[in-house]
Amino acid sequence: MARFCTLCSGSSGNSAYISGSDTAVLVDAGKSCKQLLAAMEAKKIDPKALRGILVTHEHTDHVSGLKTLVKRLKIPVYGSQEVLEKLTYGKILEPQTEMVPVTPGQPLEIGSLRVEVFDTPHDSIHSVGYKFHTMDGRTLMIATDLGYVTEEIRQRMTGCDLVLLEANYDQRMLGASSYPYYLKQRIASNQGHLSNESCAAELVGLVRAGTTRLILGHLSQHNNLPQLAYQTAYAALAMDGLRENLDFTLKVAPREEPGEMVIL
Repeated sequence: MARFCTLCSGSSGNSAYISGSDTAVLVDAGKSCKQLLAAMEAKKIDPKALRGILVTHEHTDHVSGLKTLVKRLKIPVYGSQEVLEKLTYGKILEPQTEMVPVTPGQPLEIGSLRVEVFDTPHDSIHSVGYKFHTMDGRTLMIATDLGYVTEEIRQRMTGCDLVLLEANYDQRMLGASSYPYYLKQRIASNQGHLSNESCAAELVGLVRAGTTRLILGHLSQHNNLPQLAYQTAYAALAMDGLRENLDFTLKVAPREEPGEMVIL
């Protein structure tokens, strides 16, 4: 049995919980330790059962609670070599922390979880994403902080039981926002974030290939709205003849509180 929920998701902080059989991990720790522990308590997650934290990249909204949480739980941190080095240099990770470098294309095992690692196109020193395989054959994937969906990412998502895919910004809201031009360009670039429209275009193929649980994540606080992200995705799926609660479920991960616990 696999379990999944977001503890927080958005431009102000990201963390997700994944478990399968006897193994549980977090992906990212982008809120304070206190906030993350409170989110876990709200979902009846035992933090002492965690076997590690997998970091996607070094940006603050993914690591702000990492130092204190790791010190408290004394668990290893996984991430690309470059990200681990940068977090150590920035004193977010202490030298005595157990660090496990990951390499895209080289699967790793954490307890009963098999984890695939893949590159993500983002303006990080080396950003990665993760796909999880459980002992009972379930597959779950987190793909956020994407300037675009590469063919490798698309192939890895295809056939997953559950996918958390970024829907960061609405194109019109970003265009009309007060952000400076260079920041708008960065967000919309191939090393930035995925728009609602680009996200929605990917979802149809996922459902056609058998994915039944869709979660929209990492929404911008200023350039998106949960209802806009949902409506854009729902419209694309409905136009292709796909039916909510029959062919798929579609959720938007909450920004500040934990999302629904999905059991597969």
